[in-house]
Amino acid sequence: QVQLRESGGGQVQAGDSLKLSCLLSGAPIGLYAMGWFRQVPGFEREFVAGISWNGGATYYGDSVKGRFTTSRDHPRNMVYLEMTNLKPEDTAVYYCAADPSTIPRMNTSPRFWGQGVQVTVGS
Repeated sequence: QVQLRESGGGQVQAGDSLKLSCLLSGAPIGLYAMGWFRQVPGFEREFVAGISWNGGATYYGDSVKGRFTTSRDHPRNMVYLEMTNLKPEDTAVYYCAADPSTIPRMNTSPRFWGQGVQVTVGS
């Protein structure tokens, strides 16, 4: 069974950087397109970033373009989200997602999800 576990969340100040990690267990990560989403309580889930199976294609939500970068490390079965120039509006629970058939993007429903990790950005 595929499981995802995020790490690296925390509390930072506006303008700081933070790197989230997601470990996929139960299968080789190369079988899955990966993605990141975030959600604030009371609001809809928001697409953040998606990456293809071999990392050759990446996609980003409009609100994070130019500030966030996603990458994958197959030997470690990991995917990362590097976040720079963080803003208070980036505060949310961030979720890692995996899908064998579709690159996670806006309006997709990835098959596997992590538990989420809190990121809080102070002003």
